[in-house]
Amino acid sequence: MKMFTTTRFDAWNLPDGLQNALKSIGWEFATQVQRDTVPLARQGTDVIGQARTGSGKTAAFGLPILERCSPTGKLQALILAPTRELANQVAEELNMLQGDTGLTILTVYGGTDIEKQAKTLGDGVDIIVGTPGRVMDMTERQHIDLSHPTLFCLDEADRMLDMGFFPDIMWVVERMTARQQTLLFSATFPQEIIDAAHEFMNEPDFVLTNAESLDIPPIDLYSVRIGRANKLWALGRLLVRMENEDQTIIFCNTKRMVDLAVERLSKHRFDVAGLHGDLSQNQRERILDSFKEGKVKTIIATDVAARGIDVDGITLVVNYDIPNDMDSFIHRIGRTGRIGRTGEAWSLVSRDDEPQLSRIMATYGLNIQPTEAPELPEGVEKDPVRRQEDFGETADVFGYVNLRLSLSPEQAGSPLKVTKWFLENLKCNELAIGEIRFEDESTVVSLHSSKISTAMKAVEKRTYDGHSMTATIVE
Repeated sequence: MKMFTTTRFDAWNLPDGLQNALKSIGWEFATQVQRDTVPLARQGTDVIGQARTGSGKTAAFGLPILERCSPTGKLQALILAPTRELANQVAEELNMLQGDTGLTILTVYGGTDIEKQAKTLGDGVDIIVGTPGRVMDMTERQHIDLSHPTLFCLDEADRMLDMGFFPDIMWVVERMTARQQTLLFSATFPQEIIDAAHEFMNEPDFVLTNAESLDIPPIDLYSVRIGRANKLWALGRLLVRMENEDQTIIFCNTKRMVDLAVERLSKHRFDVAGLHGDLSQNQRERILDSFKEGKVKTIIATDVAARGIDVDGITLVVNYDIPNDMDSFIHRIGRTGRIGRTGEAWSLVSRDDEPQLSRIMATYGLNIQPTEAPELPEGVEKDPVRRQEDFGETADVFGYVNLRLSLSPEQAGSPLKVTKWFLENLKCNELAIGEIRFEDESTVVSLHSSKISTAMKAVEKRTYDGHSMTATIVE
């Protein structure tokens, strides 16, 4: 798992704000990379750390950076990450770790409105977490002044190298003329990274964490192949099976998804609480305490927020979203099956999630049983969440689904005739009807997924040249 050590955070005499925040999220013991990095980084030394996502490295560089920044609205630290997802994750964790320190931490990455971002930067910022391209862009537009920050951190350097970001990084580094300390983290160390590090780092200390041994508890692993539209329906079925003493954690990849899931499940009368980095320290403490005391049975959380949850009674973990990085999957499922108890981990897998789940299974040699969503338990007549009609999973990239009609080519006549029948009976735009092809004894029509349920009803009720038909979806 995360390789916790016996070193306690409170042994480091961190400032009160950080110490209180650690306490509020339930973090007591440092992971290996934190134990080895934090004391060095607090002395102002340049550090090169070997660590994977999920090893606790964000706090390893985050705590020393947060300690040295103050809420002045002037940029003091820049952290570069390879992707917007990672930038968001790092910023979320830093916000959680800073407690009530009052620092302004902003993310800067592509794909968002430049003007809006410029305005928030103009209001003052203490720490920026960003991707290289957008940080360069905002610097050239003079919304970021790189001559000011003294602290620089490069996260996941090997992925940056793979993605071709190193020229951009060197551009940024050259402009950071006030830089006093540099921290660099990478899971592997190709020669280019070693060379670059020596170029812009000052006699760095190396921190190597041992390969982490995985200790997966004896739990049953299941996956349900289901479209995003019906994940909530499947989740409702999983939750309705819970006994009174059971506790559950549901994992989502983003804060927004946590909020949505809480809102929807509450509407369906489930008693759930959401946990993510945007909550205040008090809110988080209150939720964690009531979960530990068993008053709240179900928590929906992001990976970052869930680390402080250490509860033995968790019998069910649900991956509402499949995590973007593989280690997180292991940390999630390790929340259940504690001290010899049995536990289950269910993953809700849409078509887009399947490649990632296959990678996770292959990497860790996991046996995840594909299955259907569970049946409703005895005495429960009705699904807590209604199942939606969802043809998205069978649609191609343009949103078209193939419908097989029990209509032989002779009965159908011609593709034009079939098209006309659908146009008349569906009252739809011609663009909703795609390719029509004939097979031995059937006709396959490609229709836009938004028209499928209307088409199924039309086929059932109406005849084609006097022939009655049936329609099935081609998986």
